[in-house]
Order: sequence, then C-alpha cells, then structure tokens
Amino acid sequence: MEKRQFIKPRRLYRIPVRKQKKIAILGSTGSIGTQALDIIRDYPELFQAEVLVANSNIDLLIKQAREFEPNIVVIADETKYSALKEALSDCPVKIFAGAKSIEQVAALDCVDIVLTAMVGFSGLLPTIRAVEAGKTIALANKETLVVGGHIIYEILQKSKSAIIPVDSEHSAIFQCLLGENPQSVEKLILTASGGPFHGKDSEFLSKVTPEQALKHPNWSMGNKVTIDSASLMNKGLEVIEAHWLFGIPAEKIDVIIHPQSYIHSMVEFADGSIKAQLGVPSMRIPIQYALDYPFRSKSEKNKFSFAEAKDFTFDKPDLKTFRNLQIAYDCLKKGGNAPCIMNAANEIAVELFLTGRISFTGISDLIEETLDKSEFINNPDIKDCVETDNITRKKSLEISKKIK
Repeated sequence: MEKRQFIKPRRLYRIPVRKQKKIAILGSTGSIGTQALDIIRDYPELFQAEVLVANSNIDLLIKQAREFEPNIVVIADETKYSALKEALSDCPVKIFAGAKSIEQVAALDCVDIVLTAMVGFSGLLPTIRAVEAGKTIALANKETLVVGGHIIYEILQKSKSAIIPVDSEHSAIFQCLLGENPQSVEKLILTASGGPFHGKDSEFLSKVTPEQALKHPNWSMGNKVTIDSASLMNKGLEVIEAHWLFGIPAEKIDVIIHPQSYIHSMVEFADGSIKAQLGVPSMRIPIQYALDYPFRSKSEKNKFSFAEAKDFTFDKPDLKTFRNLQIAYDCLKKGGNAPCIMNAANEIAVELFLTGRISFTGISDLIEETLDKSEFINNPDIKDCVETDNITRKKSLEISKKIK
C-alpha cells in the first residue's frame, strides 16, 4: 500500500482564516506541556488552553488550571480526583479522572488541536480517539506511531484528521518536505546529538549512573526521553515514527550524529540536493510551529546566530555500542507487534535503570531478551497492542531479575 504524508495536500495550499485555536494539552505538566503553556501565555490572542491533562502532578495542574482557566482538567491518577476537585472547587472548571476520560476529552467538539505530550504507551488510545474525531494532532508522543502506526494510518484514510509532528527532527523533515514532490525524496536524515556518552565504549557505559545519563549536553527534556536520548533509543523510536509519518522505508532513513544540535534533520532529494532545517536546540520552536501551522508568529526568543555557531560536525552512530538504535531498525523491518514489544520493554528498562536496579547497558540486554521471548503477531489490532504492552511489561520485569 502506498503511504502518504499525514498532512493532507489541501491543507498545504489553502491558507485558512486565522482565528484563536482551542488546545487540549495531554501531558500539561511535562516538559512539552509546560512549554506549550508558555507559548499560550505569550500569544493569548492565538491560543486558548481548553483542556489540561496530567498524569499525577496535581500541584502543578492546580496552578495551571488557576492561571489558564481551561474548560476541563483531567488527572490520570484516579486516586487524586477528590483532592483536585476540592482544590478547584472555587473555579468554573469541569474535573474528570482516569484513562477513559482522557480519551473522551481528546475527541470533544470544543477542541481544535490536540497536543499529545503524554509519555510512552499511554498516548496511543487518546490519539486514536482524536484522529477518529477528525482533530488536528500536534504529535509529541512518538510511541503512539511506534506501537500503532499501522492502525493510525488506516484510521486516517477515513478521517479529516491531520498530524503535525512536534519532535524537532520530524518537524524539520515536515518543513523540508513542504512544496516538494514526495516521489523525489531519496532519503531522510535524522540528526542526533549523541547524548552525553557519544564516543564512549561499552565498558564505560556499564558503569554510568542515572545522574550522569540525565545530563544531556543540549536539550532540556523529561527523564524518560533524556535516558532514551543517551541510549539512542530515542533516535530508534524516531526512525519508526518517521517511517509512518512520511511513508519512507527503513533503508531510506539514516541517522547521523551532530553533537551541536543546530541542524534538526535533513531531506536528500533525487537530484542530490539536501534541505536542512536549522535553529537553536529548543523545543519551543517546533511546538509553536505545530500549534500555529500554517502560520509563523514572530518571536524574539531562541534566535540562532551563525557567528556564534562555530562548529558543525558529524559522525556515524556506533550501532554495536549503542545497540538500541539497531534494535529499533530491526523491529521496524520485522513489523507486526515487534515495535510494541520493544517499546514496552524499553519503558520498563528505563524505569529500572533510573531506580538503580539494572545498569545502563542492561537496558539493551533487557529489550533484546524480552523480544526473543515474546510472541510475535504479524498484523496486530488495537486489542493486540494493548495486550502485547501489558504482557511485555510483566515479562520484562521477570527477565530483569537476571539482568545486571
């Protein structure tokens, strides 16, 4: 089946009338969510926070609700519903809790854009509901397409929905592809900073601490994404996401290490020309682009200076030392529920590493062994993905007892 870009061509060439957009932020207390609210704060005439969803950070959610006065707030952790309701009893806001509520608010008529910034597998079902409802999706949850890209692709064929990527790499590719013939694309080139351990060997990696791994040289992100960046799993997830977003096979998606993170990604075309999107390493830029698309609002923040950017260096990723990137390529080529297994095992492995129960190199060991001992499903549906995720997490925890 020939794939297409998720953004439909008519949206590229017909500029809509500009009006204030109502935003549902799924993950408002995380890194992406808080930066999105910064943008809403700076451009109140353009954006309104209609729905705020948080996992468990009730204190910050209360603060956000009081400042932005959304129509609805949702807390995923149902045990905190009563405390949230009491704390906001004097505010004209509707309060809900639980996973089902998150799915429901993602499809509300009063929402124009759904920013999916929830961490991990939890973003899949709300995104599916939003796509079914024809919403514009500002996608910051790469795991959604890693686990269920084939499912979302099929739903999009029958929906008026469109997906605009928020990840800096995919935003860069999206921008480079605007106005181009998809048939002329030769290769997608995802750039990676290399994280804090670029150039280190396996012996060094086996001894690193969570504190070391959380010190990213360029980007400010949540703990899970930061560890994924250090292990290159983040780049592996992005390879799979790029495949589904842009309809490009694995063999035409390259990864290159660019430690300075000035070039966010590139597209090579059939005639040998290459387009690159550049800027300072700030997530604010792709978030604002996704929310404001197809417009570009002026901002004086995060300006790039060529005079100060002295070095642009590049290197090949070390797939033997940083095995997670190769694992991701292999899972993409295998297809089926392999990416879902990999994602669930990685989420468990990162949690175990952060709590000191396995080593940094044990992350890859755990993912590989879990993949080897899991049942493969060639064409999984939503139910299969949910079951695979649940089973894999339990299996990974059992396997982890033998991992160092």
